[in-house]
Amino acid sequence: MVRFDTIILQFAEQGEKTGWSYIEIPADIAQQLKPGNKKSFRVKGFLDNFPIRGIALMPMGEGNFIMALNAAIRKGIHKNKGAMLSVNIEVDKDFEIKMPADLQQCLDDEPEAMKFFDKLPKSHRDYFIKWIDSAKTDATRVTRIANTVSAMCRKQRYNEMMRELKKNRL
Repeated sequence: MVRFDTIILQFAEQGEKTGWSYIEIPADIAQQLKPGNKKSFRVKGFLDNFPIRGIALMPMGEGNFIMALNAAIRKGIHKNKGAMLSVNIEVDKDFEIKMPADLQQCLDDEPEAMKFFDKLPKSHRDYFIKWIDSAKTDATRVTRIANTVSAMCRKQRYNEMMRELKKNRL
């Protein structure tokens, strides 16, 4: 397990990352975790005393990585931008996102949608699955599955679908 202290940062104007809270994982620490790796990977451990699992470290160039701190994590650590954070992490070898049975059933009914979904990189398929699994109500889950299947029929990636959904809400 690698341990270091860092400051919570926040993106200003950075495209789709605008407003994200995150921490930086310097190249030397990333290399201790996963030598020679330059792609996104998952970690587990603790932020202060708050346990984390399956959290993605994303490459940011020059060997550095970032870890996005979503609202649940920020609430769990009781900290925001500018606060010091103690980080204890290691590679999460056990983490795997699985296809939900209800999404599988709906995609099975739309073979072309399933074919497009299967062609997406695993990390992109995981965006859809995590979005569906994060629904707090059954009604929201059903809507998200319908939106996902519809996006697959239109050959849209996650970010394209989300932009369209946002545009249609305005």
